[in-house]
Formats: sequence, C-alpha cells, structure tokens
Amino acid sequence: MTDASVSTVAPTAPVFSPALSDEEGPRLAAELFREAFDAEPDGVWYAPGRVNVIGEHTDYNGGLALPIALPHRAFLALRRREDRTIRLVSPQTRDAVDVLDLDAIGPKGTPGEVRHWNAYVAGVAWALEQDGLGPLPGFDAALYSCVPLGGGLSSSAALECATAVALDEVAGLGLAGTPTEPDDAGRAHLVTACVRAENEVAGAPTGGMDQSASMRCAAGHALELDCRDGSTTQVPFDLAEAGLALLVIDTKAKHSLVDGQYGARRASCERSAELLGVGLLADVPASALPEALDRLAASGDADAEVLVRRTRHVVTEIDRTRRLVDLLQDGSPLAGAKLAEVGTLMNGSHDSLRDDYECTCPELDVAVDTARALGAHGARMTGGGFGGSAIALVDAGRVDEVARGIVAAYAEHGFNEPAFLDATPSAPAGRVA
Repeated sequence: MTDASVSTVAPTAPVFSPALSDEEGPRLAAELFREAFDAEPDGVWYAPGRVNVIGEHTDYNGGLALPIALPHRAFLALRRREDRTIRLVSPQTRDAVDVLDLDAIGPKGTPGEVRHWNAYVAGVAWALEQDGLGPLPGFDAALYSCVPLGGGLSSSAALECATAVALDEVAGLGLAGTPTEPDDAGRAHLVTACVRAENEVAGAPTGGMDQSASMRCAAGHALELDCRDGSTTQVPFDLAEAGLALLVIDTKAKHSLVDGQYGARRASCERSAELLGVGLLADVPASALPEALDRLAASGDADAEVLVRRTRHVVTEIDRTRRLVDLLQDGSPLAGAKLAEVGTLMNGSHDSLRDDYECTCPELDVAVDTARALGAHGARMTGGGFGGSAIALVDAGRVDEVARGIVAAYAEHGFNEPAFLDATPSAPAGRVA
C-alpha cells in the first residue's frame, strides 16, 4: 500500500499528450511517405489506441473486458507494390528505411524473425497469409503515431490494426467495412490476424482485447467484449453528458509485455484452470470462488499460494466487469449512487490487481491513491500493468486539479514526471476519407 495523502509539493503545470487531428495525422504520415519513397501513397489508414475501463487480465482467461478507443491513433500511409518486398519507415527511422521480404518473414525465434516495430506491421501480413488470405502484395508504408509508446495504451495494437485495414483494402480482402458501417464479423477476422502477429511474430503473449478495441469500438461507447467467443456489445458511455471525464495518467514507468512477467501471470492462470478441471478461469462463477480457492490451496502445487491470489483476481474481476456493464446499460444518468458504485468497482479492480495479481508498481499506486484522495469517483491501473497507465473517473471541472496533484505527488516521490490524456470514447480503425 502506498501513502494516500495528498502531496504538499508545489505542482507544476501538467503535460497533456494531444491527439493528432483528422487532418494533421494523415498529413504527417503522407509527408513522411513522400520523403522516404518519392511517391504518393494509395491512402492513409488509422487505428486508435485503447484504454480499458475495467476487466484486466481477463481476456486470456475467457472473461469480460470493457475498453474504449482513444482519439490517439496510429496513422499508416501505404502504397501497394507489385512484388513481395515490404519497406517501412517511421519518424524515428526516417534516415534508414527497413526492407523486408514477405516470403522470408517468420515467427519470433525462427530465421525469419522480425525485430522491433516492424514485427507489428510485417507480422500482420504474415498472419493474414497463414490464415489463407493470400498471397498478399508487398507494400511501402510510413507510420506516424500519437499513441504514447510504453504507456500501456496499446500502441502496438493500433499499429497492427492500421496495417490490417490497409491491407484489407489494397489486397481486396473486403473484410473491414468502414468505421461508420463496419463489418463486425470481418473485423473480428482481422483481429485474429493481429493477435497472431503480436503473439507469434512480436512474441508478446497477449489476449485479444487490445486489437478488438482498436478494430471494433464505437464513438461514444465502451465495448463489452466476451473474450471467450469474441462477441461484443456497444455500451453507452457518454461521459461529457454526465459532466465527467476519464483522465488517463501515463506514469512514464517502463512498460513491456515481453519481459516475462505478463507470461508468468498467464501461465499461473493456465495452471489454476488445469488444477480446477476447467478450460478457462472464466468457467469458475463468482459464487463458486471460495470452493475453488480451497481446492487450489489444498492442491499440493508448489505455487498454490500464488495460484490462489491469481485466480481470486481473475474471477472477481470478471464479476466486477459484468456488474459495471449492467450499471451502464440500465439507462439512468451516471450520477449519485450509480456513480458511486461504478467508482467502487473501479477501485476494487485496482486493489485486486495490486494485491492479488501483483502487477502494479509504485508509480501506478501513487497515481491511483492521489487521484482518489483528490476526489476521483474511481481510479485504477489500466492495461497489462508493470508500468504503463492509470485512469481516474473525475468531475470534468476538476481534471486539471487532479492532474496537478499527481504531478506534485510524483515530484515528492522522485518519479519521472507523468503525462496525461483525455480518454474520449472514439471511433475504430478505418481509412482517412
């Protein structure tokens, strides 16, 4: 537990990371493309990062998640080639275009391994072909993204999904539809390819929540995602109408899903399911949790104590997510007792992630504790954890006050200065008109 007292250090002005506009993002991506390849792109495609309102580490356990798409997007200017060459450039690599052979790409750990951010682009092409949607053409592409890197806001999924909708169009796959008239079944198909790219080519053992949010969310809504079967429901989440804001705190603490901690949590869940005789931990109802935990404790497994904590988080988190969705779907204003209950569920999520799943860090805990002390209705870490970002549900008129308080608390603890985002529920991946 961290000290929830409000810092007395004089706060500096908080830094907000703005989203690129619908005009600026495509322009910057297209300009980079012209500079690198001396040609015009066929178009510019985009996909958003995401923030998860609740439902953490439930996706690979077959449970529920409730993400929204951010206004922060990855923009990809792309041009089809007539050979099997892939050429990629970003602002960080503009002086050295990366060249790949689509015929030579393979999973991580094989001779065809693709390194760094290229894996999230080339990996999608590889996964689509592995799924029988090929052969695909090669392509030139320029990335320009404003989704914060390492912030736990799915910058990698945004890049994968932007690539998927671009290749869907230039290769004539016809799966995505448009953001205003999406083909949800087709988008779910593309999500599968994006997840495979992240798992096998990039080597991150994630579930599919991030890609589903980027590909299947809708403006003004959160996405109830059943991670067992991939089914979705659009849940009204108009915070502005309720006089609320969802403040995202990018802790600037290093965040990675390929350093072993994430995989270890997933392995623990798989072991618990095996010992309990279920396919996924989502098969354990909340009402049966005490009995399940007793069985794990008595299993004789060397890590029984850890398995109890991991399982308790997953089962209670799925229940919290279901209850929060029910609250949002009831049609009444998000105020009063209803708002208080939403906040209680968010707070319970973070406490469980901190104590049972052990995937927070001091920066996340200080951000959450400070936001709560300054009047946030609810606050929690979001994403895979071990760094990354936290969110706070606050009154719209108090966003700056809460942000300043967190900046001051970070200064007092000697942390890197955080950054902040406005998490307006936004549109899914598509092509720039």
